[in-house]
Amino acid sequence: MDLGLDAERTPLQRAHAAAVVILLDTNALIWVEQAHPRARELASGDKQLYISPASLLELQILMESGRVRLRGASVSDLARHPRWLLDDPPAAAWFDRALELGWTRDPFDRLLVAHARMRRWRLATSDTQLLDRLSERERLAL
Repeated sequence: MDLGLDAERTPLQRAHAAAVVILLDTNALIWVEQAHPRARELASGDKQLYISPASLLELQILMESGRVRLRGASVSDLARHPRWLLDDPPAAAWFDRALELGWTRDPFDRLLVAHARMRRWRLATSDTQLLDRLSERERLAL
């Protein structure tokens, strides 16, 4: 029986490869931070959660405009929260991918979709426009 490449991996490497990697869109990040019922799926199972610098900037703008209030946390606090990791994609490649997404005029949606696609991660979102445009393997509907 040929086990292929998987037989050459350690159990930890196989577990890491099997783990689902999720990039949170800004709304998903807010929901996880506030323990919203729609974020329950993100808290369960073997999912590694990542956040994008684009979400941090969008959150800062939303907080400054009074449209969002976080529970005692600043954007910097959120960036360092142990529940997720902040990813730092190379800016030139990231923005180049965002240029391809002419179906949305929202710069944050462009950056988040480009970020997820660059990393080949699923984007956790409730945004209907994003859900309509992303394939099943590219999204996690909330």
